[in-house]
Amino acid sequence: MDRLIVPRLLLLAALANGGCTANRAAQEAGAPVCRCMPNEPCWPSQEEWQRLGASLRGKLVQPQPPLAPCRTSAPSESCLAVIRDAKNPFYLQDQPEGTESAGWLGAWNAAPSAYAVAAENAADVAAAVNFARDHRLRLVIKGTGHDYLGRSSAPDSLLVWTHQMRSVSVDDAFIPRGCPAALASPAVIVEAGTRWIEAYQEVTVKHGRYVQGGGCTTVGAAGGFTQGGGFGSWSKKFGIAAASMLEAEVVTADGRLLVANGCQNQDLFWALRGGGGGTFGVVTKLALKTHPLPTYFGVVRGGIVASDDASFKELLERFIVFYRESLSNEHWGEQVRFSRNNSLELSLVFEGMTAQQAEQVWQPFRDLLERQPKRFKLKMFAVDIPGRRMWDRAYLNERLPGAIVSDARPGQSADHFWWADDSDQVLAYWYAYQSRWLPLALFEGENAKRLAATLFEASRHWSLGLHFNKGQAGASAEAVQRGRETSMNPAVFQAAALVIIGTGGPGFAGIPGHEPKTAEGEAARAKVSAAMKVIEDATPGAGSYVNETDYFEENWQREFWGENYGQLLAIKQKYDPAGLFFCHHCVGSEGWTANGTCRIER
Repeated sequence: MDRLIVPRLLLLAALANGGCTANRAAQEAGAPVCRCMPNEPCWPSQEEWQRLGASLRGKLVQPQPPLAPCRTSAPSESCLAVIRDAKNPFYLQDQPEGTESAGWLGAWNAAPSAYAVAAENAADVAAAVNFARDHRLRLVIKGTGHDYLGRSSAPDSLLVWTHQMRSVSVDDAFIPRGCPAALASPAVIVEAGTRWIEAYQEVTVKHGRYVQGGGCTTVGAAGGFTQGGGFGSWSKKFGIAAASMLEAEVVTADGRLLVANGCQNQDLFWALRGGGGGTFGVVTKLALKTHPLPTYFGVVRGGIVASDDASFKELLERFIVFYRESLSNEHWGEQVRFSRNNSLELSLVFEGMTAQQAEQVWQPFRDLLERQPKRFKLKMFAVDIPGRRMWDRAYLNERLPGAIVSDARPGQSADHFWWADDSDQVLAYWYAYQSRWLPLALFEGENAKRLAATLFEASRHWSLGLHFNKGQAGASAEAVQRGRETSMNPAVFQAAALVIIGTGGPGFAGIPGHEPKTAEGEAARAKVSAAMKVIEDATPGAGSYVNETDYFEENWQREFWGENYGQLLAIKQKYDPAGLFFCHHCVGSEGWTANGTCRIER
């Protein structure tokens, strides 16, 4: 750490200009404690950066600005080529500056770190953590960069980039270290950069088991997804991903590699299971419980269009009752979408039954609608997939043509693919994105009519999705029991679904001809906020999901973690008292300026 005493006049000038130069004398005087910026004397010298690079098994790299060829010249073939490539999430993840989202209107734009440690093992991660701590650098952690809120992107920072750490292995009788043999459980062990597609293909396609992960195949298995809670398509059956965590290896702010599980460092283990990624340390490896594989998975797709407002209100009420009676159980997941054009779009999944059995579940609801063909137009179908073929690329291409998109770049794994429905999120520039848990109590009795009216009113402002797999009311008893052992907001266990309302579009800040459409975005954001206001008024205290939420959420501590926040903050202060690990609206971030650069005097 730079120990030079900064002259008082230099310190005062830096603070007056918004700089954050600080030293021991300033700290004793009660001045803000700030991280070091590139234009300050404390910034590491080139020789110090070189020594860091030489100490690594991986590499020290200098990330380039996103879409760099488009920033330095007029439109060119190289610019067009990189824009095409950037619509491939696997390409983005291969770039140290790559992030799944391009930015958020009025909040953040994707920006490269000054340097990135392309870590290959836990020792590389520890070296980066020690270097950042000793030099007072802003530290950022990124595996896949699959994040809406800019938590894995910050200029003038040192990036811990775990993309190269993608080892996956299975253990039929994993015993957490320090625990009795009686706690042995089938598990998959994933390194920090592992994507869910890699975990699924190892666990399910090769070994005939199931691990609870994300719906998007390119999401990281060990990062903020799991540490923030983590929902998959079948979370009603298998629970939240954090509940499947059996053990974590984590580099803490002091550079130590700790093992956290139910038998040692239990407080840290609890915090890592729902307290949010990028907060308590850098997770380098996770062991996750695996489960028996269902005989079949499946999908129900389609839509229902109502002829007028009155018919749509009736449709909403009928669907709410049908959901409560027939779908609020461990077999069903994913979402329905209510739109301003009086339509209900079905994008649901099921497990443990065939397509024929799934259609039988839906038949009473279909009968109700088909008796009134002038009021309701219905199209829907069900497809089942043998459990072991769920992430088998070749089988899916044959069984569900057009459902997946493969990474067709030369030299890439033939098994890497993403769902075509997720393509519009790749490099999206978000105008608004808000979420709210919807309690199951609103689906019951007389509440159903009021909920239908609420959903109708909200849909007049903007379309909204109900993600049933992202609520744990109606989940299996085992899923709920394991989930309650985590630090996730307890409100999730009363929630039938997570309401998500969001919108965005293509846009790259700083790229002439491709800038975000600010006016369009502002107008859309106002409508999204109006729609969510209707939902919030009907769901006081329901909470929001930390990984999919509003960047501008004011009451984020309560909304994201409820009664668990105080304990999480105490654990944060125990393992990271100096606040080395910072991300937007993460535990302890209220003690820092919005960009994580300077501590706030309180």
